[in-house]
Amino acid sequence: MTQGRRARRERRNALLTCLLLVVVYFVVPVEADPNGLRLALRSAGTLVLVVVVAWLVTSQVRRQLRVDTPFGEPEVRALNRLAVTLVAGLLVFALADYVLARSSPDEFVNLRTRIDALYFALATLTTIGYGDVHAQGQVARLVVCAQMVFSIGVIATGASIVVRQLMQAPRR
Repeated sequence: MTQGRRARRERRNALLTCLLLVVVYFVVPVEADPNGLRLALRSAGTLVLVVVVAWLVTSQVRRQLRVDTPFGEPEVRALNRLAVTLVAGLLVFALADYVLARSSPDEFVNLRTRIDALYFALATLTTIGYGDVHAQGQVARLVVCAQMVFSIGVIATGASIVVRQLMQAPRR
């Protein structure tokens, strides 16, 4: 298989993985749970997901910063994996925001659907912050603070590397 075909296959697989992540985001059950223990376990699970995604993105960023070889198959694979982990990070925070809004309706203003949560996570990531959806409660503000630090420190760095590598790819 030629290098170009492998790169196209890698891109296609990354795109399909991102689409699968979005589908999972929209179908995963998140009904409110009055049981404090189960809520704590779900919260801990969400925190573990955030830590795992942060680790994956950080390791991909470190790998990209070390890469100084011509744009080839290993680099394309690393960029595709980084793009997938960036989407996963965004969706994990959107889901965490949605779960929090469902379990404690007073924590967020105007966050009622998964689309609202995804919209809010993207607005937070891009630092646009229209204000139509915002954190109101203390727990929501704490989650959003973690989301902002994660977005700036991990996702923005990773996204900038992906864009830089993709812009330089045709020139090499």
